[in-house]
Amino acid sequence: MSSTQAAVVLGASGSVGNALIKELIRHGSFKPILTLVRRSQPELVAMAHDAGAELREVLISAMDPAGLEAATTEAIRSLAGDVVGLSVLGVGAGTAKLTLDEHRAVDVQLNAAFARGLKASGRVNHLAFMSAAGADPTASTSGSGAAGMARYARVKGEAEEAVKQSGPAVVSIFRPAMIIGSQHTPRLLAKVLPVFSFVTPAKYKSITVEQIAKAMIATSESPPAKSDVYHYPEMMALNG
Repeated sequence: MSSTQAAVVLGASGSVGNALIKELIRHGSFKPILTLVRRSQPELVAMAHDAGAELREVLISAMDPAGLEAATTEAIRSLAGDVVGLSVLGVGAGTAKLTLDEHRAVDVQLNAAFARGLKASGRVNHLAFMSAAGADPTASTSGSGAAGMARYARVKGEAEEAVKQSGPAVVSIFRPAMIIGSQHTPRLLAKVLPVFSFVTPAKYKSITVEQIAKAMIATSESPPAKSDVYHYPEMMALNG
């Protein structure tokens, strides 16, 4: 690993993505931090500037697979040193209202395009990828697409398989359950869940956006030798 690492991030506009960028800025080891976004995030750019970090934004107005793949590869060409990829892109709330193909278009196809772009650059050997607890590419495609349901698990599982097949040699997959601090998690639920953590199976304990971000950064700073899956216990271990 060289003394300089750059981080390329997809999904920076979401709750976890916002936390991820802030943690990357605080961490200070990734220079520059490059985000692929539809719209500029001036508050994060200002935060990076104040902290002496460099946040570069690549604006992609039409976020389609071909355009994203090309933009990813092209952006990496402008970077020096080692490069790592991080993706927290996902539909978030509202998956119950989407058709299966509409959900796949974001979670599977866009993440696969990002992974292909990373690999095509020839510069990226590790991708930190956020999925969801219960992800299963063999789950049923029928019924509701809401989080926690079989169809949701199917899409998340397909996304995992897609990035592993299309992307860098090593993919670290993060599977959070209920995310505290997400704009999609009701505030009352976020307060209640930790109270019942003692009876919640370890894999399904609630976790904060900051804890997910720190775990992803830990594997990015010192990439593991092989692909692996990280649930709550492993993510918390990475938090130190």
